[in-house]
Amino acid sequence: MKKFLLALCAATMLQTLTFPLNAEEWTTLFNGKNLKGWTQRGGKATYKVENGAIVGYSKTNTENSFLCTKQDYGDFILEFEFLVDDALNSGVQLRSHSTKDYQNGRVHGYQFEIDPSTRAWTGGIYDEARRGWLYPLIKNVPAQRAFKNNEWNRVRIEAVGRRIRTWVNDINCADLIDEVDASGFIALQVHSIGGDTSKEGKTISWRNIRICTQDAYLYSTPDVPSSQNPPDVSAPQLSGTDNALTGTEQREGWKLLWDGKTTEGWRGARLDHFPEKGWSIRNGELIVHKAGGGESTNGGDIVTTRTYRNFMLSVDFKITNGANSGIKYFVDPEMNKGAGSAIGCEFQILDDERHPDAKLGVKGNRRLGSLYDLIPAPEQKPFHIGVWNTALIIVQDKHVEHWLNGVKLLEYNRDDQEWNALVAYSKYKDWPNFGNAAEGHILLQDHGDEVHFKNIKIKEL
Repeated sequence: MKKFLLALCAATMLQTLTFPLNAEEWTTLFNGKNLKGWTQRGGKATYKVENGAIVGYSKTNTENSFLCTKQDYGDFILEFEFLVDDALNSGVQLRSHSTKDYQNGRVHGYQFEIDPSTRAWTGGIYDEARRGWLYPLIKNVPAQRAFKNNEWNRVRIEAVGRRIRTWVNDINCADLIDEVDASGFIALQVHSIGGDTSKEGKTISWRNIRICTQDAYLYSTPDVPSSQNPPDVSAPQLSGTDNALTGTEQREGWKLLWDGKTTEGWRGARLDHFPEKGWSIRNGELIVHKAGGGESTNGGDIVTTRTYRNFMLSVDFKITNGANSGIKYFVDPEMNKGAGSAIGCEFQILDDERHPDAKLGVKGNRRLGSLYDLIPAPEQKPFHIGVWNTALIIVQDKHVEHWLNGVKLLEYNRDDQEWNALVAYSKYKDWPNFGNAAEGHILLQDHGDEVHFKNIKIKEL
């Protein structure tokens, strides 16, 4: 009860608090002189103390190396600074473990990513040696500007309960809800460089490493700060559990459109049931199979069993090399009785580099993210093949927007003179009143290529 009352007071009276009030609230994890309190696991990279910093030196032909705290930590606020050579990749482990029963002691667990490459994912959250990316910065593109090459960078990490948040140079990079690990050690990583001798001896340095563990929840950053100089809390909140909603999403009115396990809520576009071939559910992913690249010639498209009018639709997708697919909305499955896909407005999913459709159409209006055959998406956009990307479609009456990984690609208005003229010069010109329906089904397309979907959710407006 005492802790509850303290938390209530903090929520109502300490809205401006973003750091512990007194220096004594912090515990120093590195004394600036030696590696007391730390132990090395994994590879054979070298760690030294130089000029008040821990310096890790890369080494060829060894696995990932970790300098680990001897103590485990549960809820905490961790702050430090780091300086990394542009040639390296690194990270800081959180709530991590090394046990004989897991890959013979391999270090695994949450990792704060340090990525000086052009990919620029510093501040993202990776699950080392286990699940892979939980919060890649493809989900928060504005935060990719936070890291500064060839400079000391400031980091703040808050791990409180199921929530892990990160900041780099005061920019909020990640906000993750996950419950796999509640405690574990902290570790400084020197990433493996394989046999690349050009990277031998490159360095990653850490300094001013301190942690707050006593009542960390009292000092964590408020979601809606009221100070004159409020901290950045702009990172979208994600769940580390696929096909699940965070508390924030539930409060905002989001609902799962696919439960990650069954075919409930979906059917074939030309069937009264889910297709018996061409689609499968595996490990929480909805997968359309490769079948020669034909449009709706294998299992066929699938659609929601009900229709939608105004909404925000979010879909995670991952494509294979050369793949083609799409997310359609305002779909009328009865409109096309012939060959090909069901008719509706389409958020194009495509490998622009390898699929010939990217070079067809008009001015790139068949590229990834485009309103297919109508409005082109920018040629340059945040996207990676082989990892999960997020498409977001927003429909508010006649206004529609396409977003990809947090970046707006295009917007348009339908059912007006300009729209009807645009349709008249597209492949949809022969379909009566195309795109002007008040509501319609949502569709995932079978275009004969392997594409994976998950975290399909909708917020009706």
